[in-house]
Amino acid sequence: MAKKSTADVGFEKLIWQAACKMRGNLDASEYRSVVLGLVFLKFVSDRFQERYDELVEAGDGEEEDEDPYWEENIVFVPKDARWNVVASAAHTPEIGVVIDSCMRKIEEKNELLENVLPKNFAREELNKEMLGQVVDLFSNLRVVDHAQEKDVLGRVYEYCLAQFASAEGKNAGEFYTPSCVVRTLVEVLQPYEGRVYDPCCGSGGMFVQSSKFIERRGGSVEGLSVYGQEANATTLKLAKMNLAIHGIEADLGEGNADTFRHDLHPDLKADFIMANPPFNLSGWGSQELAEDERWVYGLPSDANANFAWLQHMIFHLAEDGRLGMVLANGSLSSQQNGEGEIRKKIVDADLVDCIVALPGKLFYSTQIPACLWFVAKSKKQANKTLFIDARKLGTMIDRKHSELTDADVATIADAYRAYVDGTLENKRGFCAVVSTDDIAAQDYVLTPGRYVGIEDQEEDEEPFEEKMTRLTAELSEMFAKSRQLEEEIRKKLGAIGYEI
Repeated sequence: MAKKSTADVGFEKLIWQAACKMRGNLDASEYRSVVLGLVFLKFVSDRFQERYDELVEAGDGEEEDEDPYWEENIVFVPKDARWNVVASAAHTPEIGVVIDSCMRKIEEKNELLENVLPKNFAREELNKEMLGQVVDLFSNLRVVDHAQEKDVLGRVYEYCLAQFASAEGKNAGEFYTPSCVVRTLVEVLQPYEGRVYDPCCGSGGMFVQSSKFIERRGGSVEGLSVYGQEANATTLKLAKMNLAIHGIEADLGEGNADTFRHDLHPDLKADFIMANPPFNLSGWGSQELAEDERWVYGLPSDANANFAWLQHMIFHLAEDGRLGMVLANGSLSSQQNGEGEIRKKIVDADLVDCIVALPGKLFYSTQIPACLWFVAKSKKQANKTLFIDARKLGTMIDRKHSELTDADVATIADAYRAYVDGTLENKRGFCAVVSTDDIAAQDYVLTPGRYVGIEDQEEDEEPFEEKMTRLTAELSEMFAKSRQLEEEIRKKLGAIGYEI
């Protein structure tokens, strides 16, 4: 498989660069809603127009009815809120007012989007001339112009999310998990059908990648029931917009809420759970929730919620359910605050299916080393755990960030599938299948490097005497060049009156 990363973009980057020109005095979070809101409006208008044209061609007179759109999970766009209305006002001082009006009218017709869409385009701080230029750029881009990439504006939305994550740094963790990490979780778990749950869903990336996984394999997302929860109100709006763009119907509860203190899906037993909870969260409510039924393997300390998140998800797993989650590496070895004992009980319950050590610099919000936990209620390989050390994978996409390529993701997923099938051969430095007894012998530390060992080095077949003769000859040549350079420098300095 060819290497591919989100650095391989074209018009997404052009749109981002153009949109950056209209930022003005807006801070990053406000500007984020402007750009993503504009992408959303253009996308839903294009999706609506495609369905509209189909209905006109069918000739049944249903093109202005709402039901034919909702049946296809397409946002219904009222006549006076469609993109042609925006485009015609692009070079007028009222462009911001027009966009805000369109957003309100779309909300009125779509209950799931009520109070979700940004309506801040009329504000004085937003450069209306630049806004009009960006509207022009969007007007020249139609989904139907890119037949091989139907999700063209969905790609733009995700690309912009990544750019905002990069710009906002540590605050990005509230709304964005790198798509390569999400793809890894999805490719390992392979959620074809059933109930999918993310208790800290951010902008909905887990659900989007799950739907893409199914579509790549020719399936239908109709087989998925999606459940999520998000504590941050602004981030929840991003999720609802993202899911609407991708035609995904989801139950995200009645509003934003803290997952520990107010579980919006208390009776849910999910077939697949995927999540990237906040790393090492403190003050999450341990004492007030001390008697909660979720802490089957021990009450986590209020100083760190890592094992609270893990146990919350285990509690919500169906009998044949599987979960994949991102955690800080400390979860693999920490003995503080009873974490070692909780980890021991989870391992002894034969729940830990696979642990993956991730490369560094994947996350925009933290430099804390991270790993993936895969847990299964009914493991295919009983009393065994697969350890994968993927720290050497990944490609730098800029000075600060790396990314797992499609080939890297496939390498991890293929190893997991071979392990499940019982055909995986251990590879030093990369993967090892380990018994629960061997894990116990390591004091239940789950760091992959402890089990996979060091990669085998190629044998050096050059005889020692020959190697030393060759190396000393090379060193002698380097010394000669060094003396030559030294003499040249002395001459140059002497010529301008500086003797050494």
